[in-house]
Amino acid sequence: MMVLLCLILGVMAVTIVCLSYSRRRLNQNIDEITGKIAEIIQDETDEKVLIQTDQHKIQQLLIQINRLLFHKQKVIADYAKTQESMKKMISNMSHDLKTPLTVILGYAEKLNQEQPMTQEEQKYVVMRLNHKVNSLVGLLNQFFDLVKIESEDYEIPLSKISLNEICRQIVLEFYDLLSSKGLRVEIEIPEQPIYIFGNEQALHRIFSNLISNSIRYGSDGGVFGLTLREEGEFVAVDVWDRGKGIAEVNQDRVFERLYTLDDARNPQFQGSGLGLSISKRLTEGMKGTITLSSSPYEKTTFTCKFKQMKL
Repeated sequence: MMVLLCLILGVMAVTIVCLSYSRRRLNQNIDEITGKIAEIIQDETDEKVLIQTDQHKIQQLLIQINRLLFHKQKVIADYAKTQESMKKMISNMSHDLKTPLTVILGYAEKLNQEQPMTQEEQKYVVMRLNHKVNSLVGLLNQFFDLVKIESEDYEIPLSKISLNEICRQIVLEFYDLLSSKGLRVEIEIPEQPIYIFGNEQALHRIFSNLISNSIRYGSDGGVFGLTLREEGEFVAVDVWDRGKGIAEVNQDRVFERLYTLDDARNPQFQGSGLGLSISKRLTEGMKGTITLSSSPYEKTTFTCKFKQMKL
């Protein structure tokens, strides 16, 4: 009986020692974790909490803590990127508004001056004033459109759309302008109907932006092209030219919100960088993708790709 009692007491003593050791290790791990988190917060670093431990529960806790720290760091990085984007937006918009407003003010003062103008001079000033006002209104409309498109509750109503017809319509609308620029027009649109789940107004705006962009920057190549083609279960629309193209270093940035086109393609042109951003978001709103490939004076192509609807 005494032997059994001694054995029980021995087991209890060993258990107490093990529990005490385990508790000390647990407290030590918790203190290390707490100290490391405090250090990361204070120094604002992107470190992880790395603690050597054989306790499964502590290991699971560390995994979740590091996931939380990663999320926090991502939020901070996204916020910094947004702040930088907002600064650039304000800078760009200030410039793009200041320039036409200054010109408008100049024309208004010219019309208001005491020195008389001939009817021909007055007609020219009014024409230029009207042009600048319309440009300013267009810029503001693009900006507000982008804000609306980027809002979380913005939805694009989708339905069955014939992409052939959309492409034909948009080329016809721009044909006179393309011809007046002396551009050779190369169009490839198959007769066989090709359908996607899309939005006619959004597609019209996307292709209008891309064609206008091609005319503005690619006219020196002497040719404009639009190709509608099937690519497996997808369908692609290529809008291309053979102009000066876009430098490789800028190709990944041309779709960024308010990344100015003068940075990307033409130092003499002062633009807002809104058209391609709007095109990208509208394309993505229809579950599509838009990409760019460019080799100077060989071929610059914007490609919109959508899932094809089978008949």
